[in-house]
Amino acid sequence: MDVEHKDHLLAAARRVLGAAVLLLCLLAELLVFAFRRHAALHLVPASAMLLLWRFNRRAAAAAADVGLVDFSCLRPPRRLRIPIPGLLEHLRLIGCFDDGSVEFMSRVIEGCGMGDETYFPPSLHYIPPSATHADAVAEARGMYLPTLDALFARTGVPPSAVGALVVNCSGFCPAPSLAALIAGHYRMRADVRTFNLSGMGCAAGVVGVDVARGVLSAHAAVRYALVVSAEIVTVGWYSGRDRCKLLLNCFFRTGCAAALLTSTSAISVPPNCKYRLVTLARTNRTADDRSYASAVREEDGEGITGFSIGRGLGGVARDLLRAHLLALGPAILPWHEKLRYAAALLLFRRGQRRFKKLQDDGDGNTDVPKPNFLTAASHFCLPSSGTPMIRRLAEGLGLGEREAEAALMTFHRFGNQSAASLWYQLAYHEATGAGPARRSGVAARHGERAEGQQRGVGAHQRRPRARGHGQWPLGRLHGPLPRRRILAALPICHCSAFRIV
Repeated sequence: MDVEHKDHLLAAARRVLGAAVLLLCLLAELLVFAFRRHAALHLVPASAMLLLWRFNRRAAAAAADVGLVDFSCLRPPRRLRIPIPGLLEHLRLIGCFDDGSVEFMSRVIEGCGMGDETYFPPSLHYIPPSATHADAVAEARGMYLPTLDALFARTGVPPSAVGALVVNCSGFCPAPSLAALIAGHYRMRADVRTFNLSGMGCAAGVVGVDVARGVLSAHAAVRYALVVSAEIVTVGWYSGRDRCKLLLNCFFRTGCAAALLTSTSAISVPPNCKYRLVTLARTNRTADDRSYASAVREEDGEGITGFSIGRGLGGVARDLLRAHLLALGPAILPWHEKLRYAAALLLFRRGQRRFKKLQDDGDGNTDVPKPNFLTAASHFCLPSSGTPMIRRLAEGLGLGEREAEAALMTFHRFGNQSAASLWYQLAYHEATGAGPARRSGVAARHGERAEGQQRGVGAHQRRPRARGHGQWPLGRLHGPLPRRRILAALPICHCSAFRIV
C-alpha cells in the first residue's frame, strides 16, 4: 500500500471515529433528557465532547510538528581551494575582463572579509573558465552525493526511508531535475515526493524546510523528508563588465548542505531527533517593485547573462526586516520583553508628538526603540553576505560581534554558499560548543531574494550530543558562547529561527 492510500485510510478512520463519538454523546444527552435523570449526568457527554475536541486539536498540533534529525555540510576537497592572491591572478589571466573590472573585483574581494580557504568548482579553475551544462551537472553531482552520503551514514537512515525530497538551487534548473538526479542515484522508492525549487536565492533553504514541513504534516505515512541546499557556481559565473553583476563572482563560493527532517509530536519526540521546529513566520513583499527588482538575473548590454544585485538592496533589506520583526517578534520574545518594548514604543511616540523633530543617527534613521532579541536567543545565524553587511545587520538587530560570530566566520572560511550558509553557521555553533552539546538557542536568517520575502522559524533542541559537525572553524572571534536558548530571525527576504531546549 503506497503512502497516499495510507494517508486516506488514516484520515477516514479519524473522521469515522470522531463522528461515532459525537453521535454517542448526542444520544447520551437525549437519553438523559428523555428519562429525566439527574442534571449532573449531562456533564458526562459534554465532557466526552470536550475531550474529543481537545484530542483533535492535539492531533492537529502533533501532525504539524517537525524535527531535525541531523544535517551535513560539504567540505570540498583541498584541490579546489582558491586563495585570494591566486583568485586575483586568475582574474587577470582569464582574458575576459578589462583592467577596470579586475580592479573593481580586487577591491571588493580584498575588503569583504573572505579568507584564503574558500572553494571554486573544477570548471572555474580552468583558463578560460568552462561554464557548460555538462560542467554544471558534474558540479552538482560532486556536491550532492558526498554530502548525502555523509548524512545517511551519520543518521543511519537509508535513502529508501525518505518519503519527500526537496532540492533548491537558484540558478540551475536542468532536465531531468536535480531532485530526479538524487532520487535516481539512490534508487529512492517509487512514491517519494520530489520538489525542485529554483530562482529563490539565499532564502531557498528555509523555503525548503517549509515545504518539507507541509509534506510531513499532510501525509502521516511520510516519516522522513530530505532538504538539500546548494548553488551551482558554474552557471552563475559572469564574464562581462557590468559591476552590479560582477559582485556574484566576488562573493559566491562552492558549498552544499543537506538536512533530514522527521515528523514529531509535541509530547513525544523520536529519540533520534536533534531539534524540534516550534515556530515559523513569513513576510512577503513581492508586490513591491523595488523589492522585486533588487536582485535579478538578466542580460547586460553585450548579451552576457548575469545576476544583478541592485544598489538599493540595503534599503530593501532594512524595510523588510522592520516589517518582518512585527510578525516574528510576538512569536519569539518573552512576555517581559514585549511589555518593556511596548512601553518604550509608547514613550517614543509621545516624545515624537511633543518635540516633532527627533535627532537622527549616523545613518539618517531616527533612534526608534528596538526589541531586545537577546532575551529570546543567544546565538544567531545571519546572512553570510560579506563582513560589512553582516555587521550592519547585526547592529540593526541590536546584536554585538559575539552574536554575529557564526556568520562572520562562515563567510571568512567558506564565502557565501547561498541557501546552504544557514546550515554552515549551525555547524559552526555545534563545532564551537554552542549547539546541541549545550542548552542554548540559535537564531538564523537567510537570504536575499528578488521577490523580497522574509521567513522566521523556531526549533527546540531535543537532547545533547557530544560530537559536533567537524571542527572546521580555523579561528574564533571570541571565547565560548553563553549558555542560553537559541532562536532565529533571518532578516532580508527570508529568515529562519531555531530554538534549542
